[in-house]
Amino acid sequence: MRVLVALGGNAMTSPEGSAAPADQVRAITEAMEHVAELVAAGHDVVLTHGNGPQVGNLLVKNEVAAAVVPPVPLDWCGAQTQGTIGFTMLDALEPALARLGVARPVAALVTRTLVDADDPHFREPTKPIGRYLPADEARQMIDHGQHWEDRGDKGWRRVVASPEPREVLDLPAIRALVDAGQVVIAAGGGGIPVVREVDGSLRGVEAVIDKDLTAALLAHALACDILIIATDVDHAMVDYGTPDERPLEFTSLAQMQAYAAAGQFTSGSMGPKVDAAMRFAESGGRSIITSLAHITDAVEREFGTIIDTSPEE
Repeated sequence: MRVLVALGGNAMTSPEGSAAPADQVRAITEAMEHVAELVAAGHDVVLTHGNGPQVGNLLVKNEVAAAVVPPVPLDWCGAQTQGTIGFTMLDALEPALARLGVARPVAALVTRTLVDADDPHFREPTKPIGRYLPADEARQMIDHGQHWEDRGDKGWRRVVASPEPREVLDLPAIRALVDAGQVVIAAGGGGIPVVREVDGSLRGVEAVIDKDLTAALLAHALACDILIIATDVDHAMVDYGTPDERPLEFTSLAQMQAYAAAGQFTSGSMGPKVDAAMRFAESGGRSIITSLAHITDAVEREFGTIIDTSPEE
């Protein structure tokens, strides 16, 4: 099967959330052991990944150095973290495959994602990023053209647009590599956000794209059989935090849509993952939400929260 695995941010940091370089290397090395098992099972694998902690580190560097050098824009942050994470994943996945006796080349691609310049999210940015700052430090960043909001006692926080992904622009290169038998790492952090100008040229923009929505878009474009959204839990839950809490296993798209409409999945955690999974299922594929440790089980033994367009209720 052709499988796209969207790795969550927990796969890139320590269990405590540390994004120190050594912690990132350890976490990514462990993550690639699980990916190697899936490749060894005979599947064509495409990987996407989060980059929130890594971009967060760059934003702190921007803030600390703002009086000395201009802040790096978000599209540059996305490109830099794609390169760093992709390089680290390459270094971890290649030996993991070799240990399993699998001869599959691995490639990491810096990837752009097209968004609409008229997306309403640009008019009212709501996606908080980075750390809280006192007013005087936030003012320095505002003077550089950034949008910050007063969040009361916590301080000021930057907010940016989170537009809908429309097209993965480097799809032809990704498809060529996948068709040639390579394991491909692409569209990290949802892709570098770009808009198309009236003359047809492209321009990077200050925005954050939901990585799982881009993963669903890319999985559909590559005609993947399965989209796995790898997170830190084995299953999505309904009635979470109540005595009736239970894991979702094999469920229909219609039932999942009903759960989502009833507010079962919070917007800050499971909600975006479920949204992306439902979008891919709507396009005819099978979506699975599960933990990174169980991605091979998800494909081989139908483990996790499986969303299908037409299973039995």
